[in-house]
This record gives sequence, C-alpha cells and structure tokens, in this order.
Amino acid sequence: MRIFVTGAAGFIGGRLSKLLLNRGDQVIGLDNLNDYYPVENKRRNLADLLPDPKFTFIEGDLRDADGLRGWFEQHRPDTVAHLAAMAAVRYSVQHPLIYGHVNVQGSMNLLDAARHLGPIPCILASTGSAYGGDTPVPFEESAPAAHPLAPYPASKRSMEMFAHCYHHLWKLPVTILRFFNVYGPYGRPDMMPWQWSRDIHHGRPITLYNAGHLHRDWTYIDDILSGFVSALDKAFPFELINLGCGRPVENIQFVKIIEQLLGKSAQIIDVPSPASEPLITYANISKARKLLGYDPKTNVEQGLENFIRWMKDNNLL
Repeated sequence: MRIFVTGAAGFIGGRLSKLLLNRGDQVIGLDNLNDYYPVENKRRNLADLLPDPKFTFIEGDLRDADGLRGWFEQHRPDTVAHLAAMAAVRYSVQHPLIYGHVNVQGSMNLLDAARHLGPIPCILASTGSAYGGDTPVPFEESAPAAHPLAPYPASKRSMEMFAHCYHHLWKLPVTILRFFNVYGPYGRPDMMPWQWSRDIHHGRPITLYNAGHLHRDWTYIDDILSGFVSALDKAFPFELINLGCGRPVENIQFVKIIEQLLGKSAQIIDVPSPASEPLITYANISKARKLLGYDPKTNVEQGLENFIRWMKDNNLL
C-alpha cells in the first residue's frame, strides 16, 4: 500500500512509518518539524526512515489546504494515517488557539483533500482524554464524551465530529482511534515518562498531582502500533475505537518502577491536581479486541524497562 502518514517525524508517526516500511509498504511522510519540543528529536526519528527508498518525506503543514491537495494528487495514497497534531493537555491550557488551528482546521483540510481525491480512507489518531472527567469507567466508545477538560482533548473531539460529518455527507471511510497514555522508546521529551526519568536520574525533584494517586492507562507503543496497523488494513466505513492497555496504574507506582530501574529515589513535590486533569483514564478495549484482534501484551514493568534501556543507549538520560 501507499500510505500517507502525517506527523511522520513524531513519536507515534515515526514508529508507525518504520513498521510500515519494514513490512513493505510505501510511506509518504508529512511533518512541519515545529519546535514545540527540540527538533533534534524529530530529526533523530527521520534519520531512521530516510535511508529506506520506500520513504518519501514532505516538510509541510496541515494548515496548508492547497498543499495537502497537491501532495495527495502527486502521490495518490491508498490510505491516510493521520497522527500530526498539537499534543499535550497542559500546554494547551496556556496556548489554546493553536489547537483549533492545527487539530481542528488542519484535520478538516486533510479530510477535505481525502474526500475530493478519493474518497481515500482515513485513520485518525484521537485521545482517551476526550472522555473528560464525568465518563464512567472503563470508558466505552458509546459515551457522549461531551465535556473535555482542556483545549487539547476538546480539539480532538471536534476533529472526531467533523470526521463523522465527512463520512455521513461524502461517504469518506474514517476510523478514529482514541489513544491512552502512550509511552516507550522514541517518546517525546515533553511527556511525563521522559521528564520523570531524566529528573530522577539527575536528582531533580518531580511534581506529582494528588500525591501520584491519579490513575493512567499507560499503553506501550508497540501495542498501539499493532492496533493502528490492523485499522489501516481493515478501513471500516466509520468506527470509533479505544486503543489502551485496559489496566490503569497509579502514577506513584509508575514512578516507583522508574526508581527501581534507575536505582535512584525520586524527590517528589505533591501538588493538587489542576482542573485540566481527570482522576483516571481507563479504556474499555473490548471493541478493539473484537474488530481489530487487538491484544495489548506489554505491562508497565517491561515497557519502562525497554524505555529506560533506549534512553541509556542513546545517551538521553
């Protein structure tokens, strides 16, 4: 297949691109290489992809609607894997407007190009934080998800709703995958596993909300990728599917595992949880099991061991 991957220089987009290339697909990767976090991390991911002749890289932006149409016309992809986004709940509280520009309007530009030049099936990465703080656990896809707690999940929920419109009106095949707390090798430096690991290693204090008693459904990157590839291969008319681990872990326990792996103790600063943070994320993954054959295998002990080893091997601690 010829697969158009947005966010190809990022964490999940880069790992997905590598997996697709390894199985023989052609990948057209789009990324704007923005500096929300140090660009060297994205260039490291790209360096792992560029030697493969099946990989084509486009430095471009979702907000360029004409550019997207032109790239689709030039490369004629069979399907689209949409992972590009402004991420991070806390950053979105301080910078809300860019989330509307990129995650909402940028995604609409992508969907519009796909419906005009196809329709080309689209697999969209969304977030489990769209469920907000008032959804019963475990979170089921049928829940309204009507009250997201921050601009980031609100922008992703808006993307989901526009995607449904494009399917309803123009029969664009769309699968939306809600990711839960993805971590692992090649992760982003702004994410908690990376920050906690570096700070603990260097003896710097870390901040935990509610004494670390928030629960997160930490999901290892390889498990997320297995679900995403299955969705790419199936290309449903329209589906919304959770991709999580289904086994929430308290953040304090997550930190304790990092302490054990590093052989160092964390200096913890306990602060109240801000309004943007749900008390728990917890995916019901029965639909993913049924439709995608999804079966997450990596627990946090093994996942963090793999992550810390990767950081050490790449001198990132």
